[in-house]
Amino acid sequence: MNKTVGLILILVGIAMLVWTGFSYTKKEKIVDAGPIQISADREKSVNWPPYVGGIILVAGVFVFVASKRK
Repeated sequence: MNKTVGLILILVGIAMLVWTGFSYTKKEKIVDAGPIQISADREKSVNWPPYVGGIILVAGVFVFVASKRK
């Protein structure tokens, strides 16, 4: 079980180092006056610092190595 968690953390850490964020489009209502509705697409972004991916990668390696020693 711990070996699987370690591998997942390693893969997530590598992915977070390669991709430092992502963006998505969200539809928001601007005017909602009875039968008249106006909406607009807003682009949102989610970013994280690269060191977070490094920390997760190191934690994954630690969990993976610790599970092999048992």
